[in-house]
Amino acid sequence: MKSVCARTICRLLVVLMVWTPYQFAQAGMIGTDQVVSAASQADRAALLNFFSRSDVASRLQALGIDSASARDRVATLTDQEVQSLAAQIDSMPAGADSALGAILIIALLAVAVWYFWKRM
Repeated sequence: MKSVCARTICRLLVVLMVWTPYQFAQAGMIGTDQVVSAASQADRAALLNFFSRSDVASRLQALGIDSASARDRVATLTDQEVQSLAAQIDSMPAGADSALGAILIIALLAVAVWYFWKRM
């Protein structure tokens, strides 16, 4: 009984392995212009997403630039300018760059030192 089940399972696995194709993907050559245009499209989309954020739009309004005109200006940039601007945006820090965090950390450390000093 055990060998019959084992033989049946082995035969089933052999048949399934024969039926299962090993490669689904096909390789082909693509041109450099296709790669560059895809990267440029991605950078333009990143810039447009950046300019559509509410904090960026409010800052542009404060500087006297309409968000629609900023999007039009992004559309007229060359690929090299778009790549440079997208790299600058990607290298920017994610949070606000203020001294408030440092002041809070120093204050907390001072309170902790004072507390432990008085405790001794």
